[in-house]
Amino acid sequence: MKMDIDELLGRNRPVSIPTKSAIYVWGYNQSGQTGRNGKERQLRIPKQLKPELFGCTAGANSRWLDIACGREHTAAVASDGSLFTWGANDFGQLGDGTEERRKHPKKVKQLQTEFVKSVSCGAHCTAAIAEPRENDGSVSTRRLWIWGQNQGSNFPRLFWGAFTPNTIIRQVSCGAVHVMALSDDGLLQAWGYNEYGQLGRGFTCEGLQGARIINAYAKFLDDAPELVKITQVSCGEYHTAAISEKGEVYTWGLGNMGQLGHCSLQSGEKELLPRRVVALDGIFIKDIACGGIHTCAVTQKGALYAWGGGRSGQLGLGPDTGFFSCTANESESFLRNIPALVVPTSVQLITCGHSHTLISTRDGRIHGWGYNSYGQASNEKSTYAWYPSPLDWCVGEVRKLAAGGGHSAVLTDACSLKELCEFRLADSVNLKNASEIEDIASRTGSDALARLCERLRQHVLEGDDCEYEDDETTSNRK
Repeated sequence: MKMDIDELLGRNRPVSIPTKSAIYVWGYNQSGQTGRNGKERQLRIPKQLKPELFGCTAGANSRWLDIACGREHTAAVASDGSLFTWGANDFGQLGDGTEERRKHPKKVKQLQTEFVKSVSCGAHCTAAIAEPRENDGSVSTRRLWIWGQNQGSNFPRLFWGAFTPNTIIRQVSCGAVHVMALSDDGLLQAWGYNEYGQLGRGFTCEGLQGARIINAYAKFLDDAPELVKITQVSCGEYHTAAISEKGEVYTWGLGNMGQLGHCSLQSGEKELLPRRVVALDGIFIKDIACGGIHTCAVTQKGALYAWGGGRSGQLGLGPDTGFFSCTANESESFLRNIPALVVPTSVQLITCGHSHTLISTRDGRIHGWGYNSYGQASNEKSTYAWYPSPLDWCVGEVRKLAAGGGHSAVLTDACSLKELCEFRLADSVNLKNASEIEDIASRTGSDALARLCERLRQHVLEGDDCEYEDDETTSNRK
């Protein structure tokens, strides 16, 4: 098989090769959250969602800015600022004004006047940061839109909460029943339910709570809480974690499985105020991610620490994940309340699903571990992946990872001519030409593409009933 550049990229390609990106989604698909043309079966093999699914022509230079996974829905931001959603919609989390699930990506029409910058998905809600399209660019006006469960609307609605209307929103993160919004000047506001102290107010309360700014962080238990500038936040199911400008980690909310990383808790199984994780003293943390009952942090040097519940393997520490005490090896259990080193170096990106974890490393590889019944965590055909395991189905430079209740997503970019060729070949690979494409990949040094072909052939030899083919072929057979 001869690799013809003109044929792969189109004969009228521009002189300068533009960036192209791809979205891969796989795993649990009961509500169509993998976007795979209405197929009901669970998808253990990541495969690129084709541009046609998003209303783009086959040869369009489609790019993606962000992607997020909820419990059973998915959202993606295109380079033109459009937001697409698909999957479960029983609480209006797709933002189309209905409660009907959708197995195909569809643009959120109510945000067409906005240029969406980023998106976050909670269990049953969605939040997006956007700028008005009529903005001339002279003033930054990143503002927050929310919808879905507990957000007051099935359509996106503009939300300031406790912030003033001129506040620039830096980040938003959604949990199971609470949401955190971070301003550009380092202030956090929280709203939703607070039965476990996940809103960081120093007390618990019943019912839906309005937005308030968190104004106290317990840096030292013996000192009065003070205000801390926050640079990043992540919501777990019923807990929250944040990073300060000094690289310190603060956690609060439910801590019954060690997910807060404290030796002991101040209020039974809960921590009511943001409290610094002292076990990470002297370590500068650059990235934080919360799962259902676990938390992961990445250092400035690329080391990964994890703590919390690990019954499904989501800590990556094996079947015996550590201890729930101040004394090492006092008891063997599936939870750990002190951060443990999982990967010593080279971690670039981290995301946590409900019970699984994904990372990308500096060599371009993706690894996952945790609950793997639908293949969402690793290549292994096991219910649990106890240790970091490779995921070799994706081609391109990894830019964003996302994980939900039982599905996963990866956004990859191609910037060079070689990477664009790899993208085109990956689009066309099937059971018949896998060996030929693998030969091309090996001769041109396209390692990721070669691994994809190798995994595909192994997949066929193992006799898996989930075929690797495009949706058009499937629909034509029906």
